[in-house]
Amino acid sequence: MALLERVSTLVRANLNDLVDKAEDPEKMIKQVIMDMQNQLLQVKTQVAISIADQHVLEKKLAENEENERQWIKRAELAVDRKDDALARAAVERSMSYKSMTEGFRQQVEDQKTQVDNLKQALLKLQQKLAEAQSKSDVLIAQHRRSRALGKATDAGTAIGSDSNAAAFDRMKRKVQHTEATAQAKADLVSDDVNEKFAAMEKQEEIERLLNEIKSKRKAG
Repeated sequence: MALLERVSTLVRANLNDLVDKAEDPEKMIKQVIMDMQNQLLQVKTQVAISIADQHVLEKKLAENEENERQWIKRAELAVDRKDDALARAAVERSMSYKSMTEGFRQQVEDQKTQVDNLKQALLKLQQKLAEAQSKSDVLIAQHRRSRALGKATDAGTAIGSDSNAAAFDRMKRKVQHTEATAQAKADLVSDDVNEKFAAMEKQEEIERLLNEIKSKRKAG
């Protein structure tokens, strides 16, 4: 996520170095603080959005879990009525909801991870902003004293790090694109044999669940 990358860059920034290397230290520190405040607002907004998305996914998960249970109950009812065809159809429907439930469960876990990451980034940025605000006057005064004593400044190191970060981002996107393309090709060339076995396994699972329901109803 680009937002987290920007926040990470701000959090890692060495305030002393930034002031020492700036031609106008006061302007530099004010700009850094402004950047942190802007990013802080964006992170807060993204946290709220991500939490809302998590609630939506959790609701979808609960709905699919309930649908799965309802179709199992209908299968049991059909077994009681000696209607195997209807029971088999109900079991198949419950399996469909079970599959969707598993998908939503994974999405919920992924969303929770994203929310946690954003909250951690928010906390670190808040701490860094507080540090910058508390140190701003001191850092500027230190810089003025160092110049008065004739200390040299070094103003070029940030460029290299930015270039490396940009190159890394480009390489990362290229790798992700390559992986996505390879996966797409693999999906396209999957043969009918796998589909036939999947259908066979699905039918076997339907029969197994149906027999399990029958056994439970008989035992009951």
